[in-house]
Amino acid sequence: MFDANFKVYGVRKVWRQMQREGFDIARCTVERLMRDLGLQGVIRGKPVKTTISDKAAPCPLDQVNRQFHAPAPNMLWVSDFTYGAPRAHISGMQRRKEEVNECLALCCEGA
Repeated sequence: MFDANFKVYGVRKVWRQMQREGFDIARCTVERLMRDLGLQGVIRGKPVKTTISDKAAPCPLDQVNRQFHAPAPNMLWVSDFTYGAPRAHISGMQRRKEEVNECLALCCEGA
């Protein structure tokens, strides 16, 4: 079945095709058997590539000595870079933010 479909079927499609053909088999069994046989469906899309750190490079110094307490506002700024895949809803969030900014500008205009 896998070869007949140009070796592109993954676990879910193989399992559903077997169900259609009358085999009463669990999806996890199909997954295990395909893994044991080295069969894998085609993976669509671009692989995610995050930063590959250089282990030989020295780490930056800890500027705040892990004391994340600021005595007053704007005295200590801490940031973190975390990878997150881009989402389609971000553009909607950006539009909403622009709407709120416009509303605030109109409200503050008369003050």
